Amino acid sequence: MMAEEKMPVAGQAETIMPSLQRVLAPNPSPMTYWGTNTYILGDHDVVVIDPGPNDESHLVALVRILAGRRVDRILVTHSHLDHSGLAGALSTKTNAPVIAFGDSGAGRSTIMTDLIAGGLTTGGEGVDHGFQPDKYLGDGAMISGSWGKIEAIHTPGHMANHLCFRWGDVVFTGDHVMGWASSLISPPDGDLTEFMKSCHRLTEISAKLFLPGHGGTVDDPTDRLRWLIEHRYAREAQILSVLSRSTLTISEITDSLYRDLAPGLRRVAQRNIFAHLIDLVQRQKIAADPGINFDAKYYIIGTSDG
Repeated sequence: MMAEEKMPVAGQAETIMPSLQRVLAPNPSPMTYWGTNTYILGDHDVVVIDPGPNDESHLVALVRILAGRRVDRILVTHSHLDHSGLAGALSTKTNAPVIAFGDSGAGRSTIMTDLIAGGLTTGGEGVDHGFQPDKYLGDGAMISGSWGKIEAIHTPGHMANHLCFRWGDVVFTGDHVMGWASSLISPPDGDLTEFMKSCHRLTEISAKLFLPGHGGTVDDPTDRLRWLIEHRYAREAQILSVLSRSTLTISEITDSLYRDLAPGLRRVAQRNIFAHLIDLVQRQKIAADPGINFDAKYYIIGTSDG
């Protein structure tokens, strides 16, 4: 669960625990909740995690808060614009290298690579297509400094280049695990099959606290991961149930499963359904006519009414 917290004030440093601050960016929305959380880890030498959107007021706030300290590294969980957009400008101000798993195409699974080659385009969820880190951090890599040790954990799913960062018994989870909402999975940048693998992997890591990219702290990581996994399994069961009655498009499945959906969230729901359908096709639970794409018709194998 997400701990009970009041909405932070954008541009102000909050101390979460010794040697750890959070600064909220001023970009609230239905997809970012209060806005993006930028974390500052350390005292004199520090690491900045997720600099946030390319917003001048957020840059000014971070430079003010960081004054008198040396920024050793800028870590980016993934290259959506609300997390990586300010990386270049903050790097210029601080002379700190930007470090991430890779560019916005790094880490893609074979199926997503093949779908892109076949013409599937991005879902348009704010991908930072020009993102290029100065240094790469692979799965299991460790960095250390006066602020302690950080382990990179490659957690593809929400985005293929997504990393979580483990610092002692705290994990910075980016957009993979949040307390206020489930993560958006939008192919081809998002991959539900990989997301589920990453969730199961995180259950094997002992952590007392998750610090997400949006919203408050997650004070019971095990329960939250269990909820995320069960939520996805429940949605899969709902999709299979409606497909057991008819061959349907993504739009028709969405209409069947989501009632009273706010107009601005309809596309989000459709992209999540699409992610489930790709996963189900790969597991040979269903098939797509004429093939996997956003406008295809989907049916349980052996029951097509087309």
